[in-house]
Amino acid sequence: MPLRLRGRKRPGSETGTLFVIQRDPAREDHYALRLEIDGVLVSWAISSGPSTNPRDRRMARRTEDQRLDGAVGVADWDRGTYINGTQREMRDGLARGHLSFWLHGEKLSGGFTLTRIREGNDETWLLMKRDDGQP
Repeated sequence: MPLRLRGRKRPGSETGTLFVIQRDPAREDHYALRLEIDGVLVSWAISSGPSTNPRDRRMARRTEDQRLDGAVGVADWDRGTYINGTQREMRDGLARGHLSFWLHGEKLSGGFTLTRIREGNDETWLLMKRDDGQP
């Protein structure tokens, strides 16, 4: 699923920390989480949308990476920046199957994790809100 992008970065994302959550207007229960990693938007489909409750687990199916200039649209539900929550590079966490990050969005804020639970053609992850006291 990797998408190679040569040298073009989206204006305003020089830090490489853009995140976007997009909502499918045709299906209100379908969301796409996109994290900027190494110049592309690494993407997951989340059927019920993200939850702010640390007890909730959301299945997140890995989808095609997107170009940075494809992040703008009327279907944006939330957007902002994120901070890597570990000492490892995000690309290493992606390869290992565990990402930890802190969102600073218009709607969502706080810590989240993505953990891969299935590899292969139907690569599946779990999205979880960390119990950090942030809504």
